[in-house]
Amino acid sequence: MNDPAHAAIFTAWHDAARARDTPALLALYAADAVLESPLVPAILDDKPDGVLRGRADLARFFTEGARRRPNDLVRWWRSGQWASLGSLLIWEYPRATPDGEQVDIVEVMDIADGLIRHHRIYWGWFGVRLLTGTAVRPALSHPASPC
Repeated sequence: MNDPAHAAIFTAWHDAARARDTPALLALYAADAVLESPLVPAILDDKPDGVLRGRADLARFFTEGARRRPNDLVRWWRSGQWASLGSLLIWEYPRATPDGEQVDIVEVMDIADGLIRHHRIYWGWFGVRLLTGTAVRPALSHPASPC
């Protein structure tokens, strides 16, 4: 199904995120929207569960995330394909791109009344390795003592 609201969000979200345009991103979300991502606790120390609720949380995350974004890992390449099933909108930023590797992410959004109500961001193995690399190595070199 090619839902026009989904097509609009597919294009507008990508364009606003790529341009680091927080107001344009926020305009795509419902006032009480929820966003979940493993990047949240890496960006916002007071959100260790990785869940944001409402536009104020989203604004802080988008603003700080844009400021700290590692450009060499975020190429913003995608195939242009997206899937729409009922209220769900899904697309991928794959690891392999024509210009090299990028953070591999799947965006999953619940859309209602033309706005994002719930947004879940799933990271693939390459992105998770980059995100947790410094945290995982020390833990592996010092395994916990057996109980």
